[in-house]
Amino acid sequence: MKVLANDGISNSGIQLLEQAGFEVLTVKVAQEQLENYINKNNIDVLLVRSATKVRKTLIDACPSLKIIGRGGVGMDNIDVDYARSKDIQVVNTPAASSASVAELVFAHLFSGVRHLHDANRTMPLEGDSRFKELKKTYAGGKELRGKTLGIIGFGRIGCEVAKIALGCGMKVIASDNQVGEADITLDFYDGQQITLKIKTAPVSQLIKHSDFITLHVPSQKSPIIGETEIDQMKDGAAIINTARGGVLDEKALLEALEKGKLSFAALDTFEDEPSPAIKVLMNGNISLSPHIGAATEEAQNRIGIELAEQVVSILKPVN
Repeated sequence: MKVLANDGISNSGIQLLEQAGFEVLTVKVAQEQLENYINKNNIDVLLVRSATKVRKTLIDACPSLKIIGRGGVGMDNIDVDYARSKDIQVVNTPAASSASVAELVFAHLFSGVRHLHDANRTMPLEGDSRFKELKKTYAGGKELRGKTLGIIGFGRIGCEVAKIALGCGMKVIASDNQVGEADITLDFYDGQQITLKIKTAPVSQLIKHSDFITLHVPSQKSPIIGETEIDQMKDGAAIINTARGGVLDEKALLEALEKGKLSFAALDTFEDEPSPAIKVLMNGNISLSPHIGAATEEAQNRIGIELAEQVVSILKPVN
């Protein structure tokens, strides 16, 4: 049986698949050539990340497909229900990248409260000539300790974010339509554990009480945070979006930053991916990254292993 990992897969995932008798192809096939490649090579399993789209037309045109696997959480680049209606198994790896995304949230948070995102733009250009002025410009940072972090979406990633926040001495308020409460377990080096129970609250309450808001929800038909919600936030608050483009209204965000309503924002995902708006990219109050939430060596290793194990479990080829 043949597996096409069109957006790549870790070596550990490849090894597991090959040990189980699969032939693994890691060539990157362009979207417009994918149908022909799958049919020409009689591909049984198509593994993708976010770059490759698996829509109805591709599914209909490739009768050899038995499994479509998504390395990551969201599956909005796959017509999941339609594929399953055609008896194609669709799997993903919802837990594998949670810790990596959560750590990126805090990379952006620490950067934002100490103005590092902007200082790193300016220092190479003016650090040798305006050092004292820049020192004054980037002074007046804030500490995270004692501040309130609002987490919208309290699934696996949201819970990982809460763990780090609690470790930093932050107060945590969470909101989720599907989760009423969650146990957050903090692990220590000597095997000790502390488990805290966090009950979720309405978004309207979270917005009013949070110093920082981080989004961890699936793709939405309309923004969860727009002009109305931003108006209800604390003056000087900040927003981090490592979830999906479109869950945050970027136009309303830019206006709030320009007016000083928000102190900064951090974006790993964008409304117009993969070509984010220039106004967003050029705003000095936004910390930016190119959709790399799950892009750590550890997460990609876990993703590869989890995908491979699911494929083997479903198909169980005979060597």
